[in-house]
Amino acid sequence: MEHSLLSAPVKTYRLFASVILELSINKQLDYGIPEELESTVTKGCLIEVPVRGFMRKGYVASVKTEPSYPKVLPVHRVLGNTHLITEDLFELGLWIAKYYLAPLRQVFRIMLPSSIRNDMQHKQQLFVSRVLTREKIKEYCIAIRNKHSEQAKVLDVMLLVTKGILLTELLEKADVSKSPVDTLVKKGIIAVDLVQQDRSPLLDQEFFATKPKKLNDEQAESLKKIHQTLEQDTFQTHLLFGITGSGKTEVYLQAIELALKQKKSTIMLVPEISLTSQTVERFRSRFKEKIAILHHRLSDGERFDEWHNIRSGKAQIVVGARSAVFCPAQNLGLIIVDEEHENSYKQSEEMPHYHARDVAVMRGMINKACVVLGSATPSLESYYNATQGKYVLSLLTQRPSSATLPDVKIIDMKKEYDKHSGYTSFSEDLIEGLKQRMGRGEQAIVFLNRRGYHTTQMCQTCGHVTGCPNCDVSLTYHLGDHHLACHLCGYQLCPPPKRCTECQSDQTLKFKGVGTEQIERALHAILPDIKTLRIDADTTKHKGSHERLLRDFRTGKADVLIGTQMIAKGLHFPSVSLVGVINCDGSLNLPDFRASETVFQLITQVAGRAGRGCIKGEVIIQTCLPDNPTILHASNQDYNTFYSEEIGVRQAFGYPPFSHLIKFNFSGEDPNEVEIIANQVRNELMKGLPDAFHLHPVIPSGHARVKNRFRFQFLVRGPSVYFLNQKLSPIVEEHMKQKHIHWSVDIDPTSTFF
Repeated sequence: MEHSLLSAPVKTYRLFASVILELSINKQLDYGIPEELESTVTKGCLIEVPVRGFMRKGYVASVKTEPSYPKVLPVHRVLGNTHLITEDLFELGLWIAKYYLAPLRQVFRIMLPSSIRNDMQHKQQLFVSRVLTREKIKEYCIAIRNKHSEQAKVLDVMLLVTKGILLTELLEKADVSKSPVDTLVKKGIIAVDLVQQDRSPLLDQEFFATKPKKLNDEQAESLKKIHQTLEQDTFQTHLLFGITGSGKTEVYLQAIELALKQKKSTIMLVPEISLTSQTVERFRSRFKEKIAILHHRLSDGERFDEWHNIRSGKAQIVVGARSAVFCPAQNLGLIIVDEEHENSYKQSEEMPHYHARDVAVMRGMINKACVVLGSATPSLESYYNATQGKYVLSLLTQRPSSATLPDVKIIDMKKEYDKHSGYTSFSEDLIEGLKQRMGRGEQAIVFLNRRGYHTTQMCQTCGHVTGCPNCDVSLTYHLGDHHLACHLCGYQLCPPPKRCTECQSDQTLKFKGVGTEQIERALHAILPDIKTLRIDADTTKHKGSHERLLRDFRTGKADVLIGTQMIAKGLHFPSVSLVGVINCDGSLNLPDFRASETVFQLITQVAGRAGRGCIKGEVIIQTCLPDNPTILHASNQDYNTFYSEEIGVRQAFGYPPFSHLIKFNFSGEDPNEVEIIANQVRNELMKGLPDAFHLHPVIPSGHARVKNRFRFQFLVRGPSVYFLNQKLSPIVEEHMKQKHIHWSVDIDPTSTFF
C-alpha cells in the first residue's frame, strides 16, 4: 500500500540524514529529519523511511545541513532507543566494506543481530513482592486461613521467597488462580509490578569460585608484555604461541583481570560452540562480573538481551564465536582470539567473507586496544607477522605442573591391512591401548574427521556411486536414521536403494568408507563393555547438546569420546591419557596450498588432548603415509621445522603471506553460461593489471555442482588488496546486475579448492 507521506507536500527541514538502505541500492539516499526527531536521528542509528510506497529500514551514515537532492521525503521513525552502530563499529564497517569489497548494507547486517534490527522488545513479566513485613503477613495469614484458604496459600509462598517471585511461578506453587492475588493487591498486602526479565542463558547456572594460579616464568613474561600494552592505552597485537596444555587460558584469565581493574571490557573469541561453554565455565568460576555469550545457537530473545547487556555496560566480558567481534562492548581494552588459526573464524557462506581474526586486529587498532592471538599451531601468516616484528611474540614451551607432552606412535596401516588380509579401522596398538585405559579407569579420545556410517554406496558391477541429484558428491549412509544423506544440500534418500540405478543390478551394491557412526559401532563389537559418546554434526543438532555431551564425558560417563574436528581443539579433559587418530592423511591429497598446514594443525591439536593431567599421555596416529613430513612433524609437535619448510615453499611460489589471494566464485544453472561470465570478468580484470599480479585460469570449483547450481572460480594473486578492489568496484557493479548468475569475491580465502 502506498504510504500517505509520499503525497504530502514538500517540507523544509533543518537537518538531513544520508541513509544506507537495507535494499539492493548501492548509493546513499537523503531524507529530511522532522523537528521532533532531530535529537534522536544520529549517525549509526536504524530508521524507517519511505521507499517506492513502502516503509524500509536503513542506517544513518551521516547527518548534514544540506541535501544532495532538491526534494526529499521525511524520516518516518527511529527504531530502538539508541544508535545501534557505535562510532568505532561504524569505522570498522567502513574498513570491512572497503577491504572485503562488500556493500555497507551487508556489513551492517552482519554486525547487528536480527532481533536488534527487527526492533524486538525486552521481555516483561509480572513480579509479585511483599508490601507488609513478614510478621504482619504471618498474622494476617493466620486470621484468614479458614475463611480465605486460597489467599492463605498465596501468602504461604510469599513468606518463603527472599525479595519476590514471578506471578506465573507464584500461581504454580500456590496452585491457585489469579483472583486471590488480585484481592491481596487491593488490600495492600502484596504488590504486582511489570519488570524486565533477563533471558541470559547463564542466569541459572552456578559455578565454584577459583583463584588465579601461580604462573611459570614463561607465562609471567607473556602476561607482563600484555600488561604493558594495556597500561599504555595503545594498540598492539600479541601472538601467544604455546604448545597444547601450556596454560594459555590462565594467561587469558589474568590478562582479563588486569583489563577489568582498568575498567576496560574484553571480547574473547572461540572457534567452536563446544569451547564456548567450557570457556564460560572457567570465566564464571573466576570473575564475579557479568559475562555475556554470543553464538548462533542462542534464541533471538537471548541474543537480544545479551546484546543490550553488552551495550549498556552491564557485561564487561563477552565470550562468543566469530560474530562476537562486532558486539557493542563499552570501553573496549582487550580482544582475545583463541585458536587463531581456525578456519571457522572465516565467514564463507555469504558476503562479506570476513575473517574474525583480521577484523579483531583492525578493531583493536580503531579502539587502541590490546589484541592477543593464541594458538599451539599458529597460522603461517600470524607467525610470519611475529617474526617480522608486526606482532609481539610470546612463547610457552612447557606444560605446567606434572603434565608432560604425550608419547606419539605412528602406525603404518598398510601393514595392518596385510595382517588382517583386508581393511580394518583399528590397529592392534590402538585396541590394546583402549583395553588398558578401560582397565585403569582412564579415558580416551578417538578422532575421525568424517561423520556418518559409510561414506559411499557403490555398485560392484558397473562402479556407479549413488550420488546426490542436486550436488556433485556421493551420498553418505547414516545407520541411525537408515538413510543416505547429502552433507552439502541436506537431500535424503530413505530407504537406501537395493538396486543399482545405472545397470539395475541388485546383487552387488556395497557400502564403502568409514565415518564416526561406524567407528562407534565397531568399537562396541570389539569391546562389548566399552562406554562411548559421539560428538559430530549429527549428535549436536539440538540446543544444549554440545554442553550435555561434554559434561557427560568430563564426569566419567564414558570411556571413549569419538568425534570429528569438534573435539580436536581447546578441550581440557585431565583423565584422557590416550588419543587415537584414524585416517588423518586424506586431506593431504587436496589441491590446496594450505592442505599441509591444515593437516599439521589438526593432528597437533587433537594429539594435545592427551596427558593434560597428572597421567602420562599417549597418541596413536594411524596413516598410510607414515613417512610424510607433515605427519612426522605433527607427531613430534615440531612447529618450527614445519614452518621453516612450508614458508620456503610459500615464498618460492608467491603464496600468502608473501602475497594476497582473491577468489572469484560464480554459480548458475547453465554451466556454459557461468563459465563464459567468469571468463568475461577475468578478461576485464586482466586489462591494465600490473605484472606484480597473477591471474589463475577459470576452473570448476572443488564441489562443481551444489543445489543444482554449477560453480566455477578463478584466483588472483598479488601484493595489494586495495589496488585490486579499486579496479574491481566498477566490474562488480556491472556484472552483478545479472541476477541469474550469482558471484562473490572472497578476499584472503582459507581454501582455494572448495
